[in-house]
Amino acid sequence: MKIVSVNVGQPREVQWRGRNVLTSIYKSPVAGRVALRKLNLDGDRQADLSVHGGVHKAVYCYPVAHYDCWKQEIERPDWPLGLFGENFTTEGLLEDAAHIGDRFSIGSAEVLVTEPRFPCYKLGIRFESPDVIKRFLESRRTGFYLAVEREGEVGAGDEIRPIAQDPGGVTVADITHLYVEKKYSDSDVALLHRALHLPALPESWKDYLWQRLQKSNL
Repeated sequence: MKIVSVNVGQPREVQWRGRNVLTSIYKSPVAGRVALRKLNLDGDRQADLSVHGGVHKAVYCYPVAHYDCWKQEIERPDWPLGLFGENFTTEGLLEDAAHIGDRFSIGSAEVLVTEPRFPCYKLGIRFESPDVIKRFLESRRTGFYLAVEREGEVGAGDEIRPIAQDPGGVTVADITHLYVEKKYSDSDVALLHRALHLPALPESWKDYLWQRLQKSNL
């Protein structure tokens, strides 16, 4: 497992549907070593901190393998790394193998898997198509966020080395499943209860899952 590309971007103003929008969805690969800090990478900044960024979303990872899938589904003139707004384009770590709470070392930094990514309308801006947001979620190729446990330096080519796997055994793909699924089976309910006890899962997710459980009357 490794980092294929480290991508950063600053907020920029773009026009979308007749209005000006501030977004940091435009990320570009950078060469050399980059400092990874508690809230982001040097040279990177989130435009809307009410929904992006924070300690649980310091870094967004997107598997490079998903690019090939999208190329079969969407016509584009180019597919630059960082297109999905990811900070790390990764190789060898997919959503069904990354557990919430798993710890990894990358370069001199240590990180923790926290949650899947769900796109806002700004992904539609990047692709110049609002339809991509629904397709992104339906594909379940969400990528995932990392919290920074130890600051350090990272760069393209760095290995993603496992330190510890969370004993809860709930993957990023499992959380996406609980979000997307309209009706829960008994096994889904059991999975949801396990998710509620994950220390690394943000409280906002636990609140959402608890509400889903209450609505299901289970």
